[in-house]
Amino acid sequence: MSFVDTLRQWDEAVTCVDRQDLLEALRIFLSIQEPNSKIYFDIGCLHLLNQDLEAAEKAFDCSIRKDEHLAVAFFQRGITFYKKKRYEESLGDFQHALKALRGNQLIDYKALGLRYKLYACEVLHNMALAEAQLGNWEKAQENLVKALNYKTEVKLSVIDRALQSTLKQKLFKPVEFPSKVLFKPNKHYVAELEKKDYLGKAKVVASVVPQDDFSGFAPLQPQVEDGPTCQKEPEVLRALEGEPHTVLFEFVPETSDELAVVPGNVVFVLHKGADNWASVIFNERRGLVPYNYLERLEMSLASKQNEGIPTLPSRVPPTRPERKQGLTPIDCSNGDTCQDAQHTDNSCIVKVRFKFNFAVSVPPGSPYAILLEKISKKLNVSSRAITLSITSQANGQNVISANTEMESVWSHAPDRRITLWCNTKEQTSGKPQNEIHLMALHTYESPNPEDLNFHKGDTITLLSRVNQDWLEGQCNGNTGIFPASFVQEIPVNEQ
Repeated sequence: MSFVDTLRQWDEAVTCVDRQDLLEALRIFLSIQEPNSKIYFDIGCLHLLNQDLEAAEKAFDCSIRKDEHLAVAFFQRGITFYKKKRYEESLGDFQHALKALRGNQLIDYKALGLRYKLYACEVLHNMALAEAQLGNWEKAQENLVKALNYKTEVKLSVIDRALQSTLKQKLFKPVEFPSKVLFKPNKHYVAELEKKDYLGKAKVVASVVPQDDFSGFAPLQPQVEDGPTCQKEPEVLRALEGEPHTVLFEFVPETSDELAVVPGNVVFVLHKGADNWASVIFNERRGLVPYNYLERLEMSLASKQNEGIPTLPSRVPPTRPERKQGLTPIDCSNGDTCQDAQHTDNSCIVKVRFKFNFAVSVPPGSPYAILLEKISKKLNVSSRAITLSITSQANGQNVISANTEMESVWSHAPDRRITLWCNTKEQTSGKPQNEIHLMALHTYESPNPEDLNFHKGDTITLLSRVNQDWLEGQCNGNTGIFPASFVQEIPVNEQ
């Protein structure tokens, strides 16, 4: 199902809810083939209104799987579990909802199409109720006291009454979400669904040229008596604001500031920001599109007779970086150039993790002195200042020294490839001086195990540059590769 079809059915279902026709709304929602997290949330709310708790739980499960940061979905599933008297699971979902608030007093979902504010004090209120149902009255009181730090004037009386109830070890009513309040599709996109008459109505225009008996369609003739007799060459293009670009990949917007485009569209770029987002015009509408989804289009104003419109070249998304057999592509993160290490039949490839990644080749079963000399020469550092280890933790039996049995080291390289960690005395004393940090501009989530997943705003330590489009880095204890366009370097004075 296309994005337009999904949008149309979503809008129809929400309209049915406004008319109080809940059964028809639910039927339309369930007919959507690929619902997003917001649509699944709406389905769960309607099931909850119908007291179908099993179906509501499944719908909220799907909503959370689609968007694990949707706090209001955790809140609603917690209400569902509470009604099913599964208090421990209810408590867990309320805790997830509070975590998703990230210390904020509230989340206003108006920008996402939901006219609702989720308050932290209300989430803590329901957490306290779940604890009370489990007999943990002291924890219930602690949560309500914590809720007082997040309270607003409107919510003060609710928290106070609940706190008085816990002191008497009496239960109180949960704070529930108004289930008829649903996520609605972006009104700007809904407006685009209306049919438009781009040709308009025909108009009769009188010619000022005497004895002009022509009837029909033709290029505009000069409207002066003494004008040139030759026909004016038709213009192929007119001057437009911005630079023309072709859309390479489909982009589905997530906020009202973004613009929906599909491959083959021609947009006009007004401004390209440093964060890789471009402000464009498409069909007289302005919005934001990732610049790496676009390709500059060279357009000529000179028309050529009998020349058809060329078909758009077929394009596929940028291919993922591949590590070819026999080569270990390495690019130093500090700007130095590291040559690729060629894997031959009579050599062993040692990938070294330092401030940047590099590789050296040594004969199989080489002694410690030869290995150390190769790495020392590569770094231009005294061999006495280098410490090698089998793992990232340079301690105990992991450290390789002159007394190490090298046979045990080379046993980790059955295919003549091994990864070692390198530290110098300058590094062990503190943070590496040349370490580069990056700021995530957008959330990147990938099912590929070699990729590094992160969220917008996370700080990433750069390990190496795989190629022009992909980087290797470390974030939250995980290491992997990710698109370079999703991050920007943090200036040294801000690190």
